[in-house]
Amino acid sequence: MDNEIQQKVDQWLQGNYDQETKNEIAKLQQEDPKALADAFYQNLEFGTGGLRGIMGVGTNRMNKYTVGMATQGYANYLLQSFPGEEVRVAIAHDSRNNSRFFAETTAHVFAANGIKVFLFESLRPTPELSFAIRTLKCQGGVVCTASHNPKEYNGYKAYWNDGGQLVPPHDKNVIKEVEKIASVDDVKWSGGDANITIIGKEIDEQYIEMVKGLSVFPDVIEKQQDLKIVYTPIHGTGITLVPQVLDRFGFKNVHIVEEQQTPDGNFPTVAYPNPEETETMSIGLAKAKELDADILLGTDPDADRVGIGIKDNHGRWVLMNGNQTAVLAFNYLLEARKAKGIATPNDMIITTIVTTGMADAIAKGNGVHCYRVLTGFKWIAELIREKEGKENYIIGGEESFGLMIGDRIRDKDAVSAVALLCEMAAYEKNQGKTLFEKLVELYIKYGFYKEKLISITKKGMDGQQQIAAMMQDYREHLPKEINGLKVVRVLDYQSSQSTDPHTGAATEIRLPQSNVLQFELEDGSLVSARPSGTEPKIKFYFSVKEQLPDAAAFDAVDKQLDAKIDGIIAAMQLN
Repeated sequence: MDNEIQQKVDQWLQGNYDQETKNEIAKLQQEDPKALADAFYQNLEFGTGGLRGIMGVGTNRMNKYTVGMATQGYANYLLQSFPGEEVRVAIAHDSRNNSRFFAETTAHVFAANGIKVFLFESLRPTPELSFAIRTLKCQGGVVCTASHNPKEYNGYKAYWNDGGQLVPPHDKNVIKEVEKIASVDDVKWSGGDANITIIGKEIDEQYIEMVKGLSVFPDVIEKQQDLKIVYTPIHGTGITLVPQVLDRFGFKNVHIVEEQQTPDGNFPTVAYPNPEETETMSIGLAKAKELDADILLGTDPDADRVGIGIKDNHGRWVLMNGNQTAVLAFNYLLEARKAKGIATPNDMIITTIVTTGMADAIAKGNGVHCYRVLTGFKWIAELIREKEGKENYIIGGEESFGLMIGDRIRDKDAVSAVALLCEMAAYEKNQGKTLFEKLVELYIKYGFYKEKLISITKKGMDGQQQIAAMMQDYREHLPKEINGLKVVRVLDYQSSQSTDPHTGAATEIRLPQSNVLQFELEDGSLVSARPSGTEPKIKFYFSVKEQLPDAAAFDAVDKQLDAKIDGIIAAMQLN
C-alpha cells in the first residue's frame, strides 16, 4: 500500500476513533486491501455544495468523522460571518440509511459550538429545509441526503441564510475552513444539547399553506377534482408532504404506489431511486396504466426532483424528460397568469445553460424575461436575490427534473412541482386536452426541441484525471465541425470566453467560472460537456430542433431529431 495511504490508515487505528471503526479497518486490511486503499487514498472532498460519497470507514467515505469535521469547519465560518449574533441553523434529512444519524451528528457539533439548532423530528423533503431556514431566520442549514444516488451513498448539503445552497464567496470560504480541520480532535462533538430544538408539524403547516398559495386556478381544480393521479415517493420523503399538499389543493382521486410508499434507505424495488429512470418508475407506470390515470408523478428520496408520466399520441404511457416537464410547467404558469390577469410586465423565469432553448422561446412568446445561469439551483437562488425588488420571479427549472416555483424557497422543490403539474393537467383536461397534446401544440408554435443526456463514468483512483484529460483535449483542439455541421461558437465557462474556432475571435462570458464547454453548431444544435462536481462522471448534453408543421408530422420529425442526435454522438465517438 502507498505510504501516504498507510499513514492515514495508521492515524485512524491509533487515534480517537471508536472501536467499531477500528475493527472495520482491521477487517478490510485482512480481506480487501484494495477497498481499504480506496477508502483512504484521498479525503472526501467538501465541494461547493457539501459532501457526497459512499458510506463506510475512511477519509474518502461518508461517516461520523467526515461529517463531524465538515460541520466543525462550517460552524467556524458561520461564527466568523455573524459575529455578535445568535447563529441559527436548520437541519433535515432524507430516508437513506444513516441519514438520521448524520443529521444528529451534525446537530450535536453545531450545538457544541454554541449555535442554535432546529432539527426536524424525522425525515423531511429537502425543499422544506430551505423553507425552514427562511421561516426561522437561520443563517445556515444542512440536509443529509445523496438525492437520487444509489443506496450505498449519502451526502451533506450546506445552505446559506437565503435558503439557497452556498454560492461565492461563501462556498470557497467554507471549504477553506473545512480543510483547516486536520483531526477529529479539532471537532467539538458534544456538550451543547440545550441548543437543539426539535421542529416538525408547525413548519409542515406553514410550508403546505405556502405551496397552496402557488395555485393559479383553484376553481379549475374544483371542476376536475376527480383527476386520476398516481404518485410514488420511491421510498423517500415525499410521502410526508405530497399527499397532504394534493389533498389541500382539492384533488380527491390520488393513488399512492403501495410498493414504494414506505421510506426505506435500501430502496428495495429499484436499482436507482431516480425518477429519471424508466425502471425506477415502472411500478408507477404499471399502476397508471391499470387505473387509466390522467397523470403519474414520482419524487426522488429527498423530494427535490420530480418525474412525470403521461399518455402519448398513441395512447402509450411515456415518461417526460426534464426539459419537457420544464417546458410544460413554464408555459402553464405564464399562460395561466395571463389568463387570470395577474401577469406583470417585470415577470421573469430562470433556467440553466444546459436546459432546452425552448424555454427562451416560450418566455419571448409570453413577453417575459428568461435568464440563464450555471447548472444548479443555487445560481437560480442567487439571481432571484440579485433581482429582488426589480423583477418578479415566477418559476425556475433545469433539465435534471427540477422546478422551483415562487420565491419562498430557494431550492428545487418536487412537492410544489407535483401540485403544479397536477393543476396543469386539470387545466388542460378542462379544455379537452391531454398534456401530450398540449406539448405537441407548443412544439408547433415554438419549434420541436429535443434533448438527450449521456453520462460517462470513469471509476477508480484515476477516474477524475481521465475526465480532466478529456476536457483538456477539447480545449486544446477546438472542434471546427461536428457531424458535418460547422461549429460556430465554443463557450468555455472556465476561461469565461466565447470563441469562434475558425477565426479565434473571442468575447467574454459574464457568468461565474465553471468547468463547462459548449459547442454551438450552425443549425442551432448545442452540445455541452460538464464534469460532475460530486462523482467521477462527465455529462454530455445534446439539444437539437426542427420545425413541426402539424400534429400529424410528430412521429416523423421525432425520428429526424433522434437521427440528428445519434449522428452528433457518433461523430464525437461517445457511443
